Amino acid sequence: MPSNQSPLGALPARFRCPRVLIVGCGDVGTRTARLLLPRVRVLALVRSGGDAAALRGLGITPLAGDLDQAASLQRLAGLAPRVLHLAPPPRGGADDPRTRALLHALARRSAPQALVYGSTTGVYGDCAGALVRETRPIRPQTLRAQARAAAEGWVRGFGRAVGTRASILRIPGIYAPDRAGGARERLGKGTPVLAPEDDVYSSHIHADDLARACALALWRGRPQRVTHVADDSRLKMGEYFDRAADLYGLPRPPRVTRAAAREALPPLMLSFMGESRRIDNTRLKRELRLRLRYPGPEIGLLS
Repeated sequence: MPSNQSPLGALPARFRCPRVLIVGCGDVGTRTARLLLPRVRVLALVRSGGDAAALRGLGITPLAGDLDQAASLQRLAGLAPRVLHLAPPPRGGADDPRTRALLHALARRSAPQALVYGSTTGVYGDCAGALVRETRPIRPQTLRAQARAAAEGWVRGFGRAVGTRASILRIPGIYAPDRAGGARERLGKGTPVLAPEDDVYSSHIHADDLARACALALWRGRPQRVTHVADDSRLKMGEYFDRAADLYGLPRPPRVTRAAAREALPPLMLSFMGESRRIDNTRLKRELRLRLRYPGPEIGLLS
C-alpha cells in the first residue's frame, strides 16, 4: 500500500465516520491523520498556536486544550465517535493524570464508539529475551512504564464502564529516517552499545506502519484488547545499530561492557539496555489485518 493511501480504503463505508479526534498529534499522530484525510474529518488537541497553525495547514482541525488542565478539555465531550490517544504521561511519576482527565472529559456526554490508546511494550519489564505475547502479565520496572500501565488500566476501565470499544496498542521503539533522534543521529555521535555477551533484544516498528496500525485499530480493534505493533525483526540492540551503520555507510558503534555503559551513558538510555524481550506480532496481522510495509530495518531505515 502506498504511504499516502488510506488503510480505510478496504473497509465498508458503514465502518467510516465523519470525525476522529487525535490526542497527542505529534509525528505518529500526524502520519495517522494523513492516512485518514480527506474522507474523515480529523480533529487534534493542541496546546500552542504554532502547533495549531501547522496542523491546520495539513487539513487537521485544531482544538485548543491542555491535558494538564482538565477544565480546558470539556469541549471534547461527544465531539468524535472515534478517539486516538497518543499523548504521553507526565514525566517522573508512576501514574497518568492526563489520561484520567481525558477520559473524564469524554464521559461527560455520549461516549466515543472506539478509543485506541498507544502504550509501550515497556510495561512487560525485563523478560530475559523471551518471546512475549499479549497474554503475558505486565511487570513495569521504570516509572514511565508504570505510568503507561496505569493509563492502560484507566482506558480499559473506561471502556467497560461506558461501553466504548477500548483497544490498547503496545509499541516498541519507533523509527523512520525522518524522525529526530534516530539511528543515524546516534551513530553520528558514536554512542556505544553493549558487548554481545551483555546485549539485549530490542523490538522496533517503522513510524508509517505504526500510523497504519493506529488507523486500522480505530475500526478493527477488539474491545478491551491489547495488540503489539512491532515488525518481524527480532534483533539484539547492537545488531540493529550494526545493520543501520552498514546501510548508512557509517562506522559501527563501539561495544562496551555493561559496567562500562553505566559509566558512559545517561540513566534513560541505560534503562532500555536493562530490558530484553522479543515481541510477537501475530495479533497485529490476524486481527488488525495489517501487512507490514517495513517488516525489518533493512528496508525501513532507508524509507
